[in-house]
Amino acid sequence: MRVLVTGAGGQLGSDLLRVLAGSPDDVIGLTRPELDVADPASVEKAVVDVRPDVVLNAAAYTAVDAAETDEAGAAAVNAQGPANLARVCALHGGGLVHVSTDYVFAGDATSPYQVDAPTVPRSAYGRTKLAGERAVRELLPERSWVVRTAWVYGETGGNFVKTVARLAGERETLDVVDDQRGSPTWSRDLAAGLVALAGSTAPPGTYHCTNAGETTWYGLARAVFAEIGADPDRVRPTGTDAFPRPAPRPAYSVLSDAAWRAAGLPPPRPWDEALHAAFTEVGAALRPA
Repeated sequence: MRVLVTGAGGQLGSDLLRVLAGSPDDVIGLTRPELDVADPASVEKAVVDVRPDVVLNAAAYTAVDAAETDEAGAAAVNAQGPANLARVCALHGGGLVHVSTDYVFAGDATSPYQVDAPTVPRSAYGRTKLAGERAVRELLPERSWVVRTAWVYGETGGNFVKTVARLAGERETLDVVDDQRGSPTWSRDLAAGLVALAGSTAPPGTYHCTNAGETTWYGLARAVFAEIGADPDRVRPTGTDAFPRPAPRPAYSVLSDAAWRAAGLPPPRPWDEALHAAFTEVGAALRPA
């Protein structure tokens, strides 16, 4: 199988390349300077040159707060980008696995979101990601898979886990919100899931893929402290109101993996096991230099 990975220099894209490095597939990873998904001509050239059997789209505008004042910029990557990829795949063949987010939901549920739950994004970031989902399904309905995920961290780039590990060495105590729930997801496990999906016979459609279980940001921060040998009791719970941000954060981001399991795909391990594995395998990249 010939695989094209977009956004190959990012957190998820780099882990897709790491996972695929051990496979027999012919893999081409392109970073943003090499492939700007917002540029139709750049997308056309890449797909025509590579002729992939499947595109794994890890390119995304993920600056959630910045998107509130730069929705056009976010839409160029998160909405127009997937549309460009789907349109070119429709013309030249090949499938598309597109990564989306929990932010397409309102975040006010009390049980895990099913794949067909109503989408009511409350931020510019969420609106642009939902537009990308819809474009992919409309333009490439028979050869596309939309995969929503949440709370992703990894060794490349910045993320919550890295920030907490750094602040543990800078502050005596750390206040972290305890009223937002989700499923922390190691980008390596997410990448493995996407690769499994791409090589499976799962029907086209929408899926959810996160590490299993749920916690709050406070719970995750305590777990990070424990992993680096710091006292978890130095982490103190607080509410969302203590940290006002330009973009509203979902209070509940847990995604149901029912569709994933029904398709026969391997469910990712529990989030706490994945966090421990991440610190065991790539801990040096997660800790401050």
